[in-house]
Amino acid sequence: MEPTVQLLRISDVSKKTTLAKSTLWLKIAQGQFPKPIKLSPAISVWKQSDIDAWIEERCKN
Repeated sequence: MEPTVQLLRISDVSKKTTLAKSTLWLKIAQGQFPKPIKLSPAISVWKQSDIDAWIEERCKN
């Protein structure tokens, strides 16, 4: 059985990373943060595992 993929909206990503939404979009544009998955023109989501990996990488530095 495959693990369930958890998807996070921008507000959830902001809370989890403690970064403002505008900072997240800036980091995405600069290639410093995982790109979202577009579910529709107005809905962007991230895989929780991608966000967790990004946080873990920051903890190593």
